[in-house]
Amino acid sequence: MEVQEKDELKQLRDRLAVTPKLVWDQVDQAERAAIFAYGEHYKTFLDRAKTEREAVVEIERQAKALGFVDLAGKEIGPRGYYNYRGKNIVLVVQGRRPLTEGLRLVASHIDSPRLDLKQYPLYEDTDLAFLKTHYYGGIKKYQWLARPLAIHGVVIKADGSRVQFSIGEDPHDPVFSVLDLLPHLARKTQMDKKVTDAFEGEKLNVLVGSLPLGDADTKERVKLHLLKYLEDHYGIQEEDLISAELEVVPAGPARDLGWDRSLVGGYGQDDRSCAYAALAALLDLKEPEHTCLALFYDKEEIGSEGNTGARSFLLNEMVEILLERQGESPQARRRVLMASKALSADVTGALDPDFPEVHEKRNAARLGYGVCFHKYGGSGGKYSTSDANAEYVAWIRRIFNEHGVVWQAGELGKVDEGGGGTIAKFLAVYGMEIIDCGTPLLSMHSPFEVASKADLYMTFKAYQAFFKAG
Repeated sequence: MEVQEKDELKQLRDRLAVTPKLVWDQVDQAERAAIFAYGEHYKTFLDRAKTEREAVVEIERQAKALGFVDLAGKEIGPRGYYNYRGKNIVLVVQGRRPLTEGLRLVASHIDSPRLDLKQYPLYEDTDLAFLKTHYYGGIKKYQWLARPLAIHGVVIKADGSRVQFSIGEDPHDPVFSVLDLLPHLARKTQMDKKVTDAFEGEKLNVLVGSLPLGDADTKERVKLHLLKYLEDHYGIQEEDLISAELEVVPAGPARDLGWDRSLVGGYGQDDRSCAYAALAALLDLKEPEHTCLALFYDKEEIGSEGNTGARSFLLNEMVEILLERQGESPQARRRVLMASKALSADVTGALDPDFPEVHEKRNAARLGYGVCFHKYGGSGGKYSTSDANAEYVAWIRRIFNEHGVVWQAGELGKVDEGGGGTIAKFLAVYGMEIIDCGTPLLSMHSPFEVASKADLYMTFKAYQAFFKAG
């Protein structure tokens, strides 16, 4: 075959075929520097937002610093926020077009898998003090054993006063841990069993102390010492733990991963990688065509239930507030939502080279190849998914291509392997166009998830392009 013919065939292939390319091969030095700078800000956000409540505080802090006004108050301005119960927050930038021409919505979630304390958590056994937990979301239970853990959250006392907790993050803080069994004695109890049977949720008990109070005749003196400590340092009693939301999370900061520092390893990247990208994109927005909303939901990891999940009426309330502020009838809410376009900003599992058998390689997201969108999620016949229409997928492709977003399309695992749902289906019922679009992760749902800085930045760039689109 002649050289000219080979060149022509290569040009034909480049023009007609899809050839995935690494982000690093498609950015110049200036954008490469922007990728690494973005990664530093992102790690700071992860460290400040280890729970949904902490994420709301940090998002509100950044918004207020840039002049966003409280939409629950009387202030007027083109940029606002709405804090709902301290566990959801919505940021809004007013557009030039009327609300009835539709919104641009990016909806992420700020909860992550973890261990929650039970209502009567503190107990003593064998002269050791423990906290009972109930795991939250989809976890591999063994990953939470024999590792340093921190406790974050809030205790609300009977008089309504609030006590904040964040123990285990400062280098001078103590940490906590769930014990594991030594391998010498684990054959029958763990190693000969299925993983699902070997590690019981009821045994995810957090070791918190061993120092006794009083003499040998004192009942439960290690527990008593801990109760005395909690009263002395926090002014709380055991009954106060009933009205507490205390979450056990991995201790320590997010870190650069790899000698080349091209990756980020840390807890909570599902879904705070997308939440931070949505925050950064909206804060950077100036006078968009359409009114833009970034919604940060709770409870996605347990099915978006409850009054702070995506199944709640928060979005309805938000749209009615915006209509009233612009002197329009709240009755137009349905028309506004049906004319809207949205991204369900959630992560996806990247192709793991050690476990290729669970992926369908042609349709699996790859680390370092940019933000990934899923036309549909669900599993085994597309159950529990919204399935974006072809017209909307084409519109998304065009927007991303016009703004230089490096993107890929994919699915979460083989057809009958599993899969996962997102908040897309709960927003799709309003009639809006919506598609899943987020960052690929390795070790997803583990205490130490892994993301590419290139993909993190392209997620931000994708949401930025979406908000700016006409």
